[in-house]
Amino acid sequence: MSILAIVGRPNVGKSTLFNRLVGMRQAIVDETAGVTRDRHYGKAEWCGTEFSVIDTGGYTTNSDDVFEGEIKKQVMLAIDEADVILFLCDVETGITDYDSDIARILRSCKKPVVLAVNKVDTGAKMYGVYEFNSLGLGEPFSIASGDGSGTGDLLDRVCELFPKESAIGPDQDALPKITIVGKPNVGKSSMTNALLGEERNIVTPVAGTTRDSISTYYNKFGYEFMLVDTAGLRKKTKVQEDLEFYSTMRAIRAIEASDVCILMMDAQKGVEAQDMSIYNLIIKNKKGVVIVVNKWDTIEKDNNTLKNFKEAIQKRIAPFTDVPIIFTSVLNKQRIHDVVEAAYQVYQNYAQKIPTSKLNEAMLPEIENYPPPAWKGKYIKVKFITQLPTKSPSFAFFCNLPQYIRDPYKRFLENRLREHFKLTGCPIQIFLRQK
Repeated sequence: MSILAIVGRPNVGKSTLFNRLVGMRQAIVDETAGVTRDRHYGKAEWCGTEFSVIDTGGYTTNSDDVFEGEIKKQVMLAIDEADVILFLCDVETGITDYDSDIARILRSCKKPVVLAVNKVDTGAKMYGVYEFNSLGLGEPFSIASGDGSGTGDLLDRVCELFPKESAIGPDQDALPKITIVGKPNVGKSSMTNALLGEERNIVTPVAGTTRDSISTYYNKFGYEFMLVDTAGLRKKTKVQEDLEFYSTMRAIRAIEASDVCILMMDAQKGVEAQDMSIYNLIIKNKKGVVIVVNKWDTIEKDNNTLKNFKEAIQKRIAPFTDVPIIFTSVLNKQRIHDVVEAAYQVYQNYAQKIPTSKLNEAMLPEIENYPPPAWKGKYIKVKFITQLPTKSPSFAFFCNLPQYIRDPYKRFLENRLREHFKLTGCPIQIFLRQK
């Protein structure tokens, strides 16, 4: 699939145009300059041509801001990746030094470049477009990304410039979605970069660096899935600015859309209340889960440290303790591939469909040996078990008096299911039906 990269200085409307092209509010838009930091991917379609769109952070130079250097690096990577580059300028401010710097880079990049001038929403502003001819990037297109005017002609030109035969990319919708979640600054983006083997996401010591949920295609060591990095989730009372609110919402939506969540914790801080809140959010949404304890290299250890830490986690997450727990150091790249293996195994457990015959062969003798307790002299008989056609593992138990089966017996059934079938890392739903 062909790739279009949108580049430009801060606050010219790149994310607004990106959202319009992909047909949803995927990138965060705010009046604050520098909201977009990482490369952000989406899928667009125009007149039968499907293509990927990359939204980049605003390109600046000679800034002391800790993020600016990283944003610049991400912009350069996007230019390298793209088949066509869309250079977006702002008619209201005219040509700035930043625009001239970007134009100089683009003139030498040997890739097709389309120049678009944004915020041309009145006839009077049309006259301001002509000065952009001086950038030496061809005839500029006049657009208003807010209401979409002029974007049709722009996309016609972009599609003309795409390579005629581009490699077919993976069908993102068909691939497993593995999402990395956790509090701010536990090492989520560092983990993503370490797994991918490149500086895909911006990493700084500042909590809250990642603002969007960023999806990346992973295809290494025989594993193929979409890896999603998210913004750090903190308590609602501490989410004060609008940007962080939207980032948090994106992270929650990413959990809802995922198959497996990698919950990262900080070994230095132990299991905190916010870790448990995120864990409960994952379980509430019935997603597979792997717990990763990062920064393990910073802990003073003896023979029982790992065992004690693991037991402390299991105590907090009870009663659902059948969860892989991996201790890593992303900085030293310790056991990071164990994380991939565990997450993919959990996905396979999560997605498996157990034949009805095997379910009944395994579970009916267990129920016969330990039947549900009688209720007011009435005996309960389970006759049949089947797996329901839901995304997460769900099982229906058909019996004569389902209303009299209590939660302790449901937990017994769950434990027996886990004993007989590979369901590690997967929350199980049990439904009782009348038959």
